[in-house]
Amino acid sequence: MKQYRIIAYGTTLLLLLTLTMGSAGCSKKHSAPMPTDNHLKTQAIHGTSKKIDNPKKVAAHLEMLARGVNGVKDANCVIFGKYAIVGIDVDEKMERSRVGTIKYSVAEAFRKDPYGIDAVVTADIDLSQRLREMRADIRHGRPLAGFAEELADIVGRVIPQIPRNIMPPSTPENTGTSSLNKLKK
Repeated sequence: MKQYRIIAYGTTLLLLLTLTMGSAGCSKKHSAPMPTDNHLKTQAIHGTSKKIDNPKKVAAHLEMLARGVNGVKDANCVIFGKYAIVGIDVDEKMERSRVGTIKYSVAEAFRKDPYGIDAVVTADIDLSQRLREMRADIRHGRPLAGFAEELADIVGRVIPQIPRNIMPPSTPENTGTSSLNKLKK
């Protein structure tokens, strides 16, 4: 019975997170239309997406790209029209910052791909591991801190990384290659 209660709380939490994330983009409409110049500049900076004619092939392609990133154990992709949602599987005990780095690396790889530019990258939450760690924190006398830490881990894994939002480095100093070349000399 207790297990069902935990599952119910977890499901409710995920539903609330989904609703919150879904309504985050809702805002009042502007009375005047926005200039189209900004949109064109964004398109020029970020590249363009390619029309998805064969969703199964594109899903397999994006899964392969994601699996090629170090730290990704597995990847699953679902195609909706011209958009793709890619869920990556990482080690359940991996630190939150490392999960974010891996999601960013996958999104960076997708940014360079015409099919991946409009993809959304998210990581599995490994709920059973989060609950184990929460239980351990409660046993060690840290119930609120443990809950907060694990909730932060869950949110950090679920929040998507979008390749289109990644800005490429604008100067050679930001690419890391100039300092690497200095070391070689």
